[in-house]
Amino acid sequence: MLWLKALHIISVICWFAALFYLPRLFVYHAQADDTISKERFKIMERKLYRGIMTPAMLASLVFGGWMLIENWSIYKTQGWMHAKLTLVFLLIGYHHMCLAFMKKFAADANTKSHVFYRWFNEVPVIFLIAIVILAVVKPF
Repeated sequence: MLWLKALHIISVICWFAALFYLPRLFVYHAQADDTISKERFKIMERKLYRGIMTPAMLASLVFGGWMLIENWSIYKTQGWMHAKLTLVFLLIGYHHMCLAFMKKFAADANTKSHVFYRWFNEVPVIFLIAIVILAVVKPF
């Protein structure tokens, strides 16, 4: 079980690293004026999303789900776990919003400003704080 927990934590760290970095790339991409920079950002965004972010999300869900199944009799009555799972579900939605924005950039159809992406970049911080507090403190 400790190996499973370690793998879950590692994959969550990788997922959040990508969730923090991809929107930051969007900030820079939205500010880019030249074609070379825009094309470079498209490549960086695609590789980050496909090569790190999505595999890390899937690993987080597999390892977390495995631990959840192993301990379902305990977790099913824990309110903090239900809240945490709700936040994870919303975080998956954020992940897919990143994909939608990435596709817009890839098609040169972005309509959002770098200021929008600066704010968008802060969203996973809120999720991280809430999820860690729920998992560690177990307030309810």
